Amino acid sequence: MDNDSAEIELLEQNLNKTVQISQRMTSILTNFDTRLARLEKSILPLYNSTQKLKLLAHNIDRALLKIDEVASSQDGIAVEEGLVLRGPQPGQLEAYIDILERLNAAIAFKSSDAGSRDMARLIETGAKKLTQLYTELVAEGSSGSPPVSGLAFMLTEFPPSLMSSLTPLVAFLRTLPLPSTHPSHPAASAILNTLKDAQRGYADMRGNWSRKALEMHSRRVVDRAETLDGVAAGKEFSTWIDNLLKVTQTEYTLLTELAPLSINSLIASTYDNLLTPLLTLFTDTLSSLTSLIKRSLHKYTFHALSAFSALLMSQSRWESVLAKHGRERNELRDGLIAIRGVCLRSFPEFLADLKLAAAGKGGDLSVSLADITVSTVQYLNRIPDVQDAVGAALSALGDGNWKMGDGKQVGKTKSNSVEINEKVLIQHFVYDVMNTLIGSLTTLSRTQRRPPFGSVFLLNNISYLVSHLVLRPTNPNTPSLLSKPTTDFLSSSWRTAKAGYFDVNFSPLMQALADDAQDKTSGSGWKAAAKEKFTRFYDLFEEVGERHRMAKVLEEDSEERSAVEEEVVKLVVPSLQRFMQKQKEREFSKNPQKYIKLSPEEVESRIRNFYK
Repeated sequence: MDNDSAEIELLEQNLNKTVQISQRMTSILTNFDTRLARLEKSILPLYNSTQKLKLLAHNIDRALLKIDEVASSQDGIAVEEGLVLRGPQPGQLEAYIDILERLNAAIAFKSSDAGSRDMARLIETGAKKLTQLYTELVAEGSSGSPPVSGLAFMLTEFPPSLMSSLTPLVAFLRTLPLPSTHPSHPAASAILNTLKDAQRGYADMRGNWSRKALEMHSRRVVDRAETLDGVAAGKEFSTWIDNLLKVTQTEYTLLTELAPLSINSLIASTYDNLLTPLLTLFTDTLSSLTSLIKRSLHKYTFHALSAFSALLMSQSRWESVLAKHGRERNELRDGLIAIRGVCLRSFPEFLADLKLAAAGKGGDLSVSLADITVSTVQYLNRIPDVQDAVGAALSALGDGNWKMGDGKQVGKTKSNSVEINEKVLIQHFVYDVMNTLIGSLTTLSRTQRRPPFGSVFLLNNISYLVSHLVLRPTNPNTPSLLSKPTTDFLSSSWRTAKAGYFDVNFSPLMQALADDAQDKTSGSGWKAAAKEKFTRFYDLFEEVGERHRMAKVLEEDSEERSAVEEEVVKLVVPSLQRFMQKQKEREFSKNPQKYIKLSPEEVESRIRNFYK
């Protein structure tokens, strides 16, 4: 028992010591935990700062690594410099471009200003080498003789093989540093100047090439104008202008694809330079045509009108193709003003020429068609082919002003429509032409020393006018230009001319057969008068026959000639029959055949022979 108690007591003592030790340990640990919490609170800001420093240190290490990489690449710049100075070699354009791209990237990391300047000079040299290649390729596509396809103009495209080489080159040139995109790049200004020079060279080469392609056709237009009909010459000029506009449109599209500097303002100025040779050619061509026309406006009137018409038709397209690209000057408008002035002169001068024809030589005038008659018919029959130009010119001149102050047009009407007004103006002008022409023809017919020939002359010429302008016009659109006053005037003039022809040639025959005072007297006086009348009739008839053998009546118009023939037969033969029957009944002679040289049937036959 005592041993057990002792052991128990010992255990209690050890337990108490353990409790004491545990309490001490707990106290120590609690105190340590408090100190750790205080320490953590003190160290946390420093820890946070340390983390930031570690991140900065990591970034610095990466930057140093990159710099080391760039610096290591500088060891190869000496080699690349030689490649740059050699310029792009055939088939190695991409490698050359890659070198310049690496040099451009290296400038951004170069700390030394001297090193950046050296590298910038190298990049500038590379850009110049590439623009030299660009210029050579453009020159190759813009040299030699333009292809010729007979007399027709053939629009040629830029060679596809050269285009495939230029496309990647132009794409890279457009990425080179410029002051507007890389203001701090040392070579930006020099590269901009280099590209501007290359673009100006492009404009010169393409402009001169396009001019060369059109120049041969321009000379042909001018050379043929002197021998071609005016309307045909104008159509050739119109075709040439159309080809010129096609070329300018094609060149603008090509410029937008191949210009190293694609800024709109620079494209516009380059296009303006490119157009200069073409528009100079246009101005020279129009000037040559105008000089030809002014040399003899009477001869080349329709060259002027047709050229004016060609310019009018091309005006809207010209403005859409050229003016929309920023050109302030409009050469076509200047040409329109110049050629219109020539056209305006042509109308009063034409009327003046018709008036002047009346002052021609008198005497034995030919009964054939007058030159002014034929030329006037040709003139009027060609007006519908250039009606737009004639209408515009007359509208600018003013109604009636072509008469040089002689007054206004008859039959004038009003209209609110510009188109109708121009047509009415043309009708007014045509009336004045007819009035002036027929007045001159009438004057010429009266200057004949032998009036019967003058009457045939007037009849033939007016018949020609009616036939070729009203009844059977060469141009089916000509009658639309003749107003009712004009057609009425022509019809009246035709009737007057025909009446004058009958009066001068056949009235004496009728007068020879007419009754007079002696017919009513008794005795032998009336017989002598009857014999005298027969003698005079046949003498006059012989004279009429001789005149008609010399002067062909209505030779150009068989239909009207037949109608006149019938009228003459109906006028002469019945009168002769009545007179002959009357005198035979009165037995004017014991031998009537001595005085009746021709029977009515024979007279009729001879009359019909007048018109064969």
